[in-house]
Amino acid sequence: NTVIWECDSQITVFNFIFMIDRELRKEISICMTEAPIVGITGPRQSGKTTLSQSICPSRPYYSFEDPFVRQRFLEDPHGFLVACKEGAVLDEAQNVPELFSFLQGWVDQDRTPGRFILTGSQNFSLTEKITQSLAGRIALLELHPFSSTELISANRLPETLDEALFMGAFPPLYSSTWRPARWFSDYTTTYLQRDVRQWAQIQNLETFTRFLSLCAGCAGELFNASRIAMDCGVDGKTVRRWLSILEAGYIAALVYPYHSNLRKRLVKTPKLFFYDTGLVAHLLGIQSPEQISLHPKRGALFENWVFVETTKFFRNRGLKTPIYFWRTQDGAEIDFVVEQNLEIWGIEAKSGMSLQTSMTRGLQNVVGFGKNTRRFLVYGGTESCDIHGAAAVPWRDWGAFLRKM
Repeated sequence: NTVIWECDSQITVFNFIFMIDRELRKEISICMTEAPIVGITGPRQSGKTTLSQSICPSRPYYSFEDPFVRQRFLEDPHGFLVACKEGAVLDEAQNVPELFSFLQGWVDQDRTPGRFILTGSQNFSLTEKITQSLAGRIALLELHPFSSTELISANRLPETLDEALFMGAFPPLYSSTWRPARWFSDYTTTYLQRDVRQWAQIQNLETFTRFLSLCAGCAGELFNASRIAMDCGVDGKTVRRWLSILEAGYIAALVYPYHSNLRKRLVKTPKLFFYDTGLVAHLLGIQSPEQISLHPKRGALFENWVFVETTKFFRNRGLKTPIYFWRTQDGAEIDFVVEQNLEIWGIEAKSGMSLQTSMTRGLQNVVGFGKNTRRFLVYGGTESCDIHGAAAVPWRDWGAFLRKM
């Protein structure tokens, strides 16, 4: 499907964009009947602009990445908003912090639902401004790169697991002829130059690039800040600050251990995951899907993929449901634990194509959690079945399986 939009930001521009329908669209539409402002955050290039324009194709669209648009707003904010009185899509809103206080007064005078859609890529600035100025006036949602179910609906999901891990899910890789290695190289360069330099004031980008690669190397593992600090030649405080930048920019996430005592969840060593396996593969220096098949990080990449797909399932429904892992000091482990609908889900990720009973060994621990429990084994094969009390789900079916639940 080819969709054409007219974008008016000083100059009329026609964008021809390949459009895969997004699952978040339904939640956005609902929120637009409830709140005067709908905010869509997420990583750069996840499709926020495309989706917001497709939902409101007839509304004015302004991108605050455009210096002329920023200047126009700063010179006459009241006049700018008067031109948007019937509603507008305001893209990359974090670039104009003054916007939020003006919007506060504007929507307080007229709380008509769904008047404005705001998008932003840097959670560390956007969320702060929203908390200060727009609390109670905005429904805030996250849009991540394509889920496997979105790609399947468009017949675009790669045929093999190794291809899916290598490609990742960023929309430009599925709507153009970009080579993944070339696109991710440009993406990381842009991220460093625009976001990190602008918002984090990091001077030594070479050291930060090394930090990124080291983080990719421990994706799916316990995050040892001291070890990474030593390898980077910086202190632990710097590593923790840099990690917060990755989290705020929707590049990476920490997953914390599951405990019945909520206060203990934040004091144990977390695991590190990225929001896209293609980016991890690029940072690891993987050049092709064939290299993944024998790569020592293949299992960790697949575990990362399961984390991302599960996260997208919840975020696309407007839910902030946390995902944990469970691990004892003697090595017993469950890859992921989710509390959902008065149940506890234990999820194990195994990249192998052949089902083996040993794959479910860790899931037996879920029974001891003392609540209604369900066990799932997501694996690299093609057969759906029950194995030792766990539902074995092929990787291609995991997204659809969650939706049926």
